[in-house]
Formats: sequence, structure tokens, C-alpha cells
Amino acid sequence: MLNTTLRALASSPDPAAAFPFFSRLRATGALAPGRHTFPFLLKAAARLPRPLPVAEQLHALAVRHGVHLDAYVANGLVRAYSVAGRLRAARRVFDEVPERNANLYTTVVSACAQNGRHEDAMAAFEEMVREGFEPGGAALSSVLSACARSASGGLEMGRRVHDLMAARGVAEGTILGTALVDMYAKNGAIREALAVFDGMPEHRAPATWNALISGLAHHGHGNRALDVFRRMQQEGVSPNATTLVGALSACCHAGLLDEARRLFRSMEKDFGIAPGIQHYGCMVDLLGRAGLLSEAEEMIRGMKCKADTVIWGALLTACKNHGDVEIAERAVDEMLKLDPSNHGVYVVLSNLYAKAERWQDVDKLRKVMKGARLSKIPGASTVGGSLELGITSTREGADLMAHWSYERNRSMVQEHLKGQLPELTCA
Repeated sequence: MLNTTLRALASSPDPAAAFPFFSRLRATGALAPGRHTFPFLLKAAARLPRPLPVAEQLHALAVRHGVHLDAYVANGLVRAYSVAGRLRAARRVFDEVPERNANLYTTVVSACAQNGRHEDAMAAFEEMVREGFEPGGAALSSVLSACARSASGGLEMGRRVHDLMAARGVAEGTILGTALVDMYAKNGAIREALAVFDGMPEHRAPATWNALISGLAHHGHGNRALDVFRRMQQEGVSPNATTLVGALSACCHAGLLDEARRLFRSMEKDFGIAPGIQHYGCMVDLLGRAGLLSEAEEMIRGMKCKADTVIWGALLTACKNHGDVEIAERAVDEMLKLDPSNHGVYVVLSNLYAKAERWQDVDKLRKVMKGARLSKIPGASTVGGSLELGITSTREGADLMAHWSYERNRSMVQEHLKGQLPELTCA
């Protein structure tokens, strides 16, 4: 009965309430915590804003009561540690358990995938199958997500998982079907992605359409992605914010500026979706590629959401490619407001000055850069997902100008711009 109450509290809107209740039970001797108690407490811990301190205390308590090697207790520990981003601790717990079960393997596969350890997720899944455990939907969707994002071997592994599903008669359904489409599309296996997509039941979920649209756009099939976007609407499926990012990305890859403008302007009217940072990023990237840098800058300054270094970095990339020094100066100033430690922007600006033969400005910037180890610029194309500036970090200096304050950096840049630009302010 008391464990049932703990379970209810752990699943409630206020999971923290489970812990004072548990403390009272321990203080009165009403409950001796055992293998059925800790999973509920660890579930509550995993739902806290800061799960790590509580997870560590529960781990110590489980060791004291001799239940830390139980598969169900370990499952809760692995989940709590992984939610806290402590995958190494989660893996240590898993490795110590002598008798594992399918649930524990599933949690490890999911933990690795959610923490970006994609190859580890694939390896854990293979071990799970090798040990004779039947992977369920959660394990399959997690490993397919890892295959979609793995830097090596993802497509090959994803095909094996798909074959395993077929051999064991696993119904694809919406979740697994979408995971397969996403895996194939992200790996560039467009024919296989389309085959899975077309084989799914009608009334596909928006997430399934999004996976295909984004995958087509990412691999340069912009027009095909837009065809799928139009087909989605014809079949009565309402696009969401993610869909529109994919459609705008497709316009970028296909160079369809007018279509992107039309779509962007119709977002709120036709779909009831306010543009977010990713939508603006696609437009800035596209305008920058087209050389419309003033329009791109105007769009950033008129954004309804706060601009970040990535979107200003996309504009700076375009300035570099088109040799626009004035807009680059303003982009650099805005990036330094947001991230004073990003000294890599000085390299871009210095190279632009040199290309324009503004040697006095080059010399002034070198004084700012002197003795610094410069970092790479964080922003570039928001569509391609990779940097396009080609800046190589220098290794001179012992630290990253940590002893310089933001105001001094900015004032030195502003000083050499004095007389060339009006006072720069946040838009």
C-alpha cells in the first residue's frame, strides 16, 4: 500500500512530494525500502529539475540496503543518471548488474541515444539481441534514432534493424514507421525512405511527413521536398512549425527565394504559426546566399524573437562570401554583445578588411587580437548544419583573452569604426 502511494506521487505533477513522504516512512519505521520501493523513488528523481543529487543519494541508500544490483533498481538508476547527463555513471551501474533483463537493456539503449552516444546505443542494442532479449518498440525506436544520427555505420545498422523487425513480424505503425523514414532519409537512402513512407497506412502523422521533407531537403532534393509538402496539405494533414522549417530549408537548397518569401509571409495567416528562430534562420541563409545582405540584416533586426549568434553568424558568412564589410562590422558587433568570448569573429573581419585593402583597419584589429587564442565562429549556414567559413583556430597565447573584459573588447572595435559607422545599438 505504501509503495503504491509512492508510485502515485512519483507520477504526479509534483514528483518531489515523494521524498518527504518517504522520509517520514523511514523515520517511523513504517517502511523498509526494498527492490519495489527504489524504482518509484528513482522515477521521481528523474523527473526533478536537478535529478543528480537525489539520484546519488538514492544510489548510496540502495547500496546500503543491498538492492543496487537488482535489475529493476538498476533500471531506475540508469534512467536517473542518464536524464542528469551522467552517462558514464549510468553505464557503470549497468555493467555491475549480473542478471540483466530486456527493460534494463532498453533503458541503456535509450540513454545512449538521448545523450548523443549513438555508436554506444547501437552497440548496446546489438548486445541485447545477442543475449537473446526481444527488443520492444522503445528499444527499436531508440536505436533507429541513433542510426539516423551516427557518424559511422548508421545506415548499415539501420537496415539490419529493419530486417530484424520484418523477420520477427514487428508492425511498423506510426512511431516505428516514422523512425525508419527518419533513419533512411537522414542517411541519404531516399528510395528506401520513400518505400517505407508509401507503405505506411493513410493519415500519416505530421512527424512522418516532417522526417521525409527534412531528409529530402538536407540531401539537396529541395523540389522533391516541396512536392511532399504540398502533398501533405492535399491529404489534409496540417503542417506544424517543424514542417515549415523543412519546407523553408528545401527552398534554400533549391534556391527558390520567391517561394520561400511567399511561404514565410503566409505562416501565420495560412497555418497559424508564428515564425521562430529556425524559420528566420532559413530566410537569412537564403537571402545571404542570394547576396541580399541588407534585407537579411533588416529581417534579423525585425525578428519577433531574440536573435542568437548562429543567425548573426549566418549573416557574417554571407558577408564574407560577398565581401560586404559594412554589414559584417555590424554583425560582428552584435555577435560580441551576445558572446564576448567569441574572438573568431575578428578573424573574419580582418580577412574582409585585407580583401578590401583596408590595411589600417587590419592593423587595428590585430592589436585587439594580439596574444589571443581565437575560437572558430559558431554560426554559419543554419540549413546545412555545418560551418562554411573555413577559419582555422590559431594556437598562439596561453588563454582566450580571459583577462580582457567585454567592454574593453567592444570599445576597441568601436574605436576603429569611429567615423565610419553610426553608433551601434541593439535592435
